Amino acid sequence: MKQAVKFLIILFAAVTVGACSDSGTSTSPSGEKRNYNRAVYMIVDTSGTYSQELDKAQIVLSFLLGAMNPGDTLAVARVKSRSFSEKDIVAKATFADVPSRMHAQKRGFRDQVDRFVKQTKKTRGSAHTDITGAIIQAAEFLNETGSRRMTVLIFSDMQEELDKKTVRSFPIQLTDISIVALNVTKLNTDNIDPRRYLGRLESWRDRVLKAGAKDWKVVNDLEHLERMF
Repeated sequence: MKQAVKFLIILFAAVTVGACSDSGTSTSPSGEKRNYNRAVYMIVDTSGTYSQELDKAQIVLSFLLGAMNPGDTLAVARVKSRSFSEKDIVAKATFADVPSRMHAQKRGFRDQVDRFVKQTKKTRGSAHTDITGAIIQAAEFLNETGSRRMTVLIFSDMQEELDKKTVRSFPIQLTDISIVALNVTKLNTDNIDPRRYLGRLESWRDRVLKAGAKDWKVVNDLEHLERMF
């Protein structure tokens, strides 16, 4: 874990300096304003034993905050039994052009997520896992930003478990949104039969690409988070 933190510190400088040239807006010949900023929506699984992985989620957040530029949008939301709700957004911000204001926003954002993690650790994880609902909510949020580059990060074992009343078996729309599954831990049943793990990832890949997603990635090595972008 110390190696990951050291890696991130070095990476922050490179990403923060190198990414600034691709932010802002421009106007098309027709007069329409185009947003060239990026928007990232991170979904954090809080169900069952996966809630024990939240410390790693904080490392991912540190990377994201370091990589955000003025005009970029970042949001963090939790996954629980039913997740299609703005109430599940833990923190959100569109970062200001003024450096002092942007730094204050990032500190406040980090504090909000730290409180969320601390509170979640004290409580029992949710009984079910509505990943689909969280993804739909993420797509709505990202589309409203008008950003050119939109990314959903899913910090989860990707094992969806719905109660009998929750309906999610319908087509979803993820046009032009990149989907990245992070830290997809293996369940005990996966260890018994690895085909379950591989099949789960393949099923999600097929579903999001069919929904129009720009691409699908799985990043389990948190020392290579730059692959997200």
